[in-house]
Amino acid sequence: MKSNRFLPRALACAAAWFFIWGAQAQPTHSYKVIGSMEQSRESFVQGLQIVDDHLYVSTGKYGQSQLLRYKMSDGTLQDSKQLDSHLFGEGLTVLNDKIYQLTWRSKIAFVYNKEDMKGYKWYRIAGEGWGITNNGKDLIYSDGSHRLHFLSADTLVPLHSIEVTEEGEKVEMLNELEWIDGKIWANIWATDRIVIIEPKTGHVTASIDLRGLLPDNERLTDTNVLNGIAQNPADDTIWVTGKYWPKLFQIEIVPPLATATPKEQSYEQ
Repeated sequence: MKSNRFLPRALACAAAWFFIWGAQAQPTHSYKVIGSMEQSRESFVQGLQIVDDHLYVSTGKYGQSQLLRYKMSDGTLQDSKQLDSHLFGEGLTVLNDKIYQLTWRSKIAFVYNKEDMKGYKWYRIAGEGWGITNNGKDLIYSDGSHRLHFLSADTLVPLHSIEVTEEGEKVEMLNELEWIDGKIWANIWATDRIVIIEPKTGHVTASIDLRGLLPDNERLTDTNVLNGIAQNPADDTIWVTGKYWPKLFQIEIVPPLATATPKEQSYEQ
């Protein structure tokens, strides 16, 4: 997790979402695992994106934070960049010829050349950095609150913010983000839940219950929470993972009317 000081707040949010799962009007989808890909258990995954058959990963923890690039087709590591030990890596997004990577408490965003992953600029952001994505034009980042902030991709100047709500209630702890089919998908930190957000209004239009995704026999003492969403533009497949997880999982979203529950799905090992 990010820090123990967030634990009481995270537990309160988790309890609230447990109640909402049973009461909300928006559809709650389940899932089916249709594939998997090995990843290093040493990766405290903070950000995830797939572009041009490359998997980009941002990892966290002081002294361990990195920017990584893998070949998606075979999982081989092609490039890596270590962050300074005083920086805690957070979300990332790739837009055109640039890679953007957030840091947590230092409130700094780095910009790298996509071709060689060399950094050439850094910017101050207003709050903590958690997750980041883009809509093809602007950057969108989360700061752990119920707000998402839109920034200019060229200057990182704030454009506007939206408040994320579900049934009129604020949705906090928005973490890793991904832009999928015109919507913003967001991990809710310290839960197994992804919410799907309408970017114009901030309203949650649906959610995905990913409880049971990582089987118990794959968990170790340091296995951490679900975090990481990526859509492969080559085939529109959805991949999700977590911090210190041994795999990324390719999932198919199962509509609410499906009879199967997450625990009834078969997992490909």
